[in-house]
Amino acid sequence: MSSSDEYKRQIMQDLAGGNKETLPDASSTESYQNFDDFAQRSSRNERHQLFSQSLSPDRVSASEMEPELKKAIAQIKPNQRNDVAKEFFSHLKKRGLDARALESQLALSSHNPKRMSADDVGKLAGFTYHNHPDLFHEVLADQPALVKFLSHPLIGAALGAIAAKWLGGRK
Repeated sequence: MSSSDEYKRQIMQDLAGGNKETLPDASSTESYQNFDDFAQRSSRNERHQLFSQSLSPDRVSASEMEPELKKAIAQIKPNQRNDVAKEFFSHLKKRGLDARALESQLALSSHNPKRMSADDVGKLAGFTYHNHPDLFHEVLADQPALVKFLSHPLIGAALGAIAAKWLGGRK
């Protein structure tokens, strides 16, 4: 059975069982035109809260998220990719993880964000998502461009929550 079929089956079971997830009241937040508008005008705190609720290892496993992260990172601009890597290293350093040690542990081609490939940044993002999800959310709140390139159906819930915010005011 494909993951898409499993996903649909899980949604149907949740609906049949009355399980539901509530989104923050869209009427109490700003209305956004599109994701770029959301990324530019939303507060860091609003983005952090939304990503924390939607993108967590208990909702989307690391094995599902990591390939999506690699694809998304490959699609962002090189300067944005450098910024994402720099943010990950900065946050991980605060946890006592050295960039050179991470380079060795994750088999990265470099610990210098400007010299890292998209694959390297994907490995770093996957490591952070799996081992330090709170830091992962911090980086996404600071660098939201990455989120718009995630495509996995389970990750679509996060984008759906964002869409509900920018479409919420349109009646």
